[in-house]
Amino acid sequence: MKATIHRTWTSLLPEGDAHPYRTGAWRPQLNEWDADDLDVVAGAIPDDLAGLYVRNTENPLVPAFERYHPFDGDGMLHAIRFAGGRARYRNRMVPTRALAQELAAGGPQYAGIAEDPRLSRHPGWGARGGMKDASSTDVIVHRGRVLSTHYQCGDAYAFDAETMEHLGIEPWVPQDTGISAHPKVCARTGELHYFRYGKAAPYLHYGVVDARGERVHDVAIPLPGPRLPHDMALSARFVVFNDFPIFWDPALLPRGIHRPRWDPAMPSRFAVLPRRGRTDEVRWFEAAATYALHFANAYEDGDELVLDGYAQRDPMPRPQPELHGEYAWLMRQVDLASLRPSLRRWRMNLVTGACREEDLSSTLTEFPTIDPRVAGVRHRHVWSMTGKPGWFLFNGILHTDLDTGRERHFGFEDGVYASEVAVAPRPGATGGDDAWLVTFVGDAVRDVSECQIFAAHDVAAGPVARVRLPERIASGTHATWSSASQP
Repeated sequence: MKATIHRTWTSLLPEGDAHPYRTGAWRPQLNEWDADDLDVVAGAIPDDLAGLYVRNTENPLVPAFERYHPFDGDGMLHAIRFAGGRARYRNRMVPTRALAQELAAGGPQYAGIAEDPRLSRHPGWGARGGMKDASSTDVIVHRGRVLSTHYQCGDAYAFDAETMEHLGIEPWVPQDTGISAHPKVCARTGELHYFRYGKAAPYLHYGVVDARGERVHDVAIPLPGPRLPHDMALSARFVVFNDFPIFWDPALLPRGIHRPRWDPAMPSRFAVLPRRGRTDEVRWFEAAATYALHFANAYEDGDELVLDGYAQRDPMPRPQPELHGEYAWLMRQVDLASLRPSLRRWRMNLVTGACREEDLSSTLTEFPTIDPRVAGVRHRHVWSMTGKPGWFLFNGILHTDLDTGRERHFGFEDGVYASEVAVAPRPGATGGDDAWLVTFVGDAVRDVSECQIFAAHDVAAGPVARVRLPERIASGTHATWSSASQP
């Protein structure tokens, strides 16, 4: 391995920090690395694996005012590029405007998700206002640019997909609200589809950025009030948005209190409209009350639009102080075992307006990925992450075959945690599972990190290659794959 430190950042976190999401597997990283010819410590990198795997990370450099939530952490991108059986790695902090302000001020300037937004010393970004745009949630690649985004809306920070050089803020982002995490890029058209939301009517907007990087569409999706959408879905002809019955308590909002409220008596609703559709083309479909963070895919099947996602059986679990002490309020919010999400399918009939739903699995899992070649059309295979009970940590990979119902699982040993996997299709492959899976792994026991590669069709067999990184990286969330042939 040939590795040099590109830059070392300054941390303002307290000495002896004991916060569970700033220590252990979530210990933040200060070094940016340029590392080439990475060491392969087991197996061999497949010769036909060519492209970029990049993951976003909550990597806090600045403490909270009162209550730190892991989703508040400053963004750091980790990128590994494969070609010819070799790999190189780059990681870069996302130099957000908010981070620059806080480092200059020597302390926090923005309230986190679990804090009163009136603590913020600047107007801030975010669907609720007064919130830090940490740009640490999602990451996608569009027009050869790696884009990091934040889950409660903000800027899209761009990096060159080849060099990871920071390219600035995307100029097409609407400056009144920003955009949410989880925009979708259509491989067929090169378009990027996004959504944005907030506390002002009509509360939700849908937009499109074309293959040249120009914003060409932005329309309202009116909602009854402020909502908390986290993801959208894209089929070959339609886009899908959601209105779930969990939202800021409207009785408390006038007092500046942003407390989520769950109302199981209300239905879940899905908004369907054509790509680049108008507000008057929105159609609503109702389903059983739930909340879903992420969707695996959407596709058309005759008269029906099919949507697969992860329905939570307990969107507002109660704290368990005996298990987590002073952090009980936090741990239950990010624990998959408490939220109890599993794979569900909704079928929306575009002729009758009816919606049917069925559970496809009872396994508790989330953070799905599919072969990007079948995004928007019928898919057979889904790969997702299992979680360590009581924590927001990924301790395994689950492969679900939707045709047979068969599930295969790979579990990491205690103290080893993965990142959201990405699917890297093999050149010329025709099967939906004829691909490689790529993930970053942090080993908090041995204090090392690796990139591990799995055969997508046989994830239970374990990694076919383990590639050492120059330093242990913090645990993180979303990731993406961009093939070498992708523009």
